[in-house]
Amino acid sequence: QVRLVESGGGLVQAGGSLRLSCAASGSFLRINAMAWYRQAPGKQRDLVATISSGGETNYVDSVKGRFTISRDNAKNTVYLQMNSLKPEDTAVYHCNAGYIMRTFLIGDAWGQGTLVTVSS
Repeated sequence: QVRLVESGGGLVQAGGSLRLSCAASGSFLRINAMAWYRQAPGKQRDLVATISSGGETNYVDSVKGRFTISRDNAKNTVYLQMNSLKPEDTAVYHCNAGYIMRTFLIGDAWGQGTLVTVSS
């Protein structure tokens, strides 16, 4: 099994910044692409940003120029630096990771989520 644990959420005023972290642990051979999703109250879970194992990144239009996704492959950790936060960024943020187990089983894992609240 692969376990993802997020941290770094909290309450921040509009215009402020937060940095989320998500660390992967378990008996995996390799972590592939990693991503951040978010789910606002009463809404579906939406993709925010992705990063490949080689570092290629993609962002949803609403966060381009404000959010930066990065990863530390040695630590099996993905980060999301969030700047110029807006009230509409309020959501539970979940990380996701594709992996290959030592048994060569392929799958993906989800973290439990961390709450980000942006006050106006």
